[in-house]
Amino acid sequence: YVHLRIGPYACAEWNFGGFPVWLKYVPGISFRTDNGPFKFQMQRFTTKIVNIMKAERLYESQGGPIILSQIENEYGPMEYELGAPGKAYTQWAAHMAVGLGTGVPWVMCKQDDAPDPVINTCNGFYCDYFSPNKAYKPKMWTEAWTGWFTGFGGTVPHRPAEDLAFSIARFIQKGGSFINYYMYHGGTNFGRTAGGPFIATSYDYDAPLDEYGLLRQPKWGHLRDLHRAIKLCEPALVSADPTVTRLGNYQEAHVFKSKSGACAAFLANYNPRSYATVSFGNQHYNLPPWSVSILPNCKHTVYNTARVGSQSATMKMSPVPIHGGLSWKAFNEETTTTDDSSFTVTGLLEQINATRDLSDYLWYSTDVVINSNEGFFRNGKGPVLTVLSAGHALHVFINGQLSGTVYGSVDFPKLTFSESVKLRAGVNKISLLSVAVGLPNVGPHFETWNAGVLGPITLNGLNEGRRDLTWQKWSYKVGLKGEALSLHSLSGSSSVDWLQGYLVSRKQPLTWFKTTFDAPAGVAPLALDMNSMGEGQVWLNGQHLGRYWPAYKASGSCDYCNYAGIYNEKKCGTNCGEASQRWYEIYFM
Repeated sequence: YVHLRIGPYACAEWNFGGFPVWLKYVPGISFRTDNGPFKFQMQRFTTKIVNIMKAERLYESQGGPIILSQIENEYGPMEYELGAPGKAYTQWAAHMAVGLGTGVPWVMCKQDDAPDPVINTCNGFYCDYFSPNKAYKPKMWTEAWTGWFTGFGGTVPHRPAEDLAFSIARFIQKGGSFINYYMYHGGTNFGRTAGGPFIATSYDYDAPLDEYGLLRQPKWGHLRDLHRAIKLCEPALVSADPTVTRLGNYQEAHVFKSKSGACAAFLANYNPRSYATVSFGNQHYNLPPWSVSILPNCKHTVYNTARVGSQSATMKMSPVPIHGGLSWKAFNEETTTTDDSSFTVTGLLEQINATRDLSDYLWYSTDVVINSNEGFFRNGKGPVLTVLSAGHALHVFINGQLSGTVYGSVDFPKLTFSESVKLRAGVNKISLLSVAVGLPNVGPHFETWNAGVLGPITLNGLNEGRRDLTWQKWSYKVGLKGEALSLHSLSGSSSVDWLQGYLVSRKQPLTWFKTTFDAPAGVAPLALDMNSMGEGQVWLNGQHLGRYWPAYKASGSCDYCNYAGIYNEKKCGTNCGEASQRWYEIYFM
């Protein structure tokens, strides 16, 4: 069966939440609120998707596999922020969707006030506490989070199999009727599709099927066994709501019975620290901490969420020998020149408005004249250049030489560069390369959020004291020269002369590297080990594999992981002090 989540807003840690960047520039538009231009575009898109499905007869009402559709996504918190315009938009979106006549129910997730007949549903690590806003609506879980995303500079999250199974069993025991895992199969946000900003290219999500399509054990097997146990309870589960019996301070039984005599019981121990022995049906049952036991006949335990029967497995990356080794060539970017694509204005421009997201990169360049009688030439204390940026990363070049690099984070994308710089008497070229690391994908009116150097920009320590550079003339260039030359493509890479031999090993910022190799034999998944690199992007046969940033080491907590107790994305992390993402999935076209 298919649950078709149309959105069109997706979040999904995807660039701009799944919206195309051109949408930002529709006159008068304001995203996800009671706004005419946005509602027009949203209705046009939703109608097109529905009509495509109808034409292929894919809805259940037509004999197809689509049993549910979703409009919007996790809008409740946004509506709360916006107030009346948000509430009006919710009503409009629901009525618009229902009016498309799909013949299947519509849902809204994280939307407590979803109007009838739309069903409000739950997203989260746990949804046993959730109840729909009307008693006649089913209790549905549209995103059961199997893990969490990885951000550059952050740890790699892992959700224990025991806790995930516990959350699913709790939901079923409390009357849940529908569960959709997010994600069940991890993946890769190839190219520049990862959002955030600072979301890593890998979207593995600690899912039961990993990024490479391999089983993640024991999580996959433990969930398989859970699903089998729940299936055994089906005759009782679909017949009646459960009766609840307290078995202790943190223990309870949920019992489902049918008129035909089917009986299924869920025995739960919510204590995260202690085992519990409970009496149920004249028998005693030993329940591990933070666990649910499933009894399909109300007598015999066939499954406990904390007792993992599946064998654990660890994925090992094995090097593939390359015949003759790899021979590398290099091409160095220019850091001081402008060309016909450059333009000059007074003051500083917001980055996405300038690039239209056609590149991660935007050059800001200006000239600064320094008198030969400046005091810092005598005292040796160079002036301090201070640059304030809305994010996400910044490389500062003075007269073509790299002076420093700063960058933000998932939680704090804004940044400040403030360092002593080496200037000479006469004209100096200041070149700032601003880097966007994915566009925002969540938050109120994220289409209005800024990126790039917005200032102020100042030089401190001159004879005059402080010189403000913010409102002088700045030249701009979108993207890198190598991007304009399509050096990542097979044809473009042959259009320039590449450095070879010992020249390749010279450390030079903003360098393109290329090599060739024969594809390894076999069908096993392949990955590139980028651990020796700094920050940039990688292509294979012209296909953009994504952003890499192994130089941005993971910070956070990597303490002992206990499955018991409330899980959150900061718990059970790994890779502290290492690259947030080292391996990059390869696909051959």
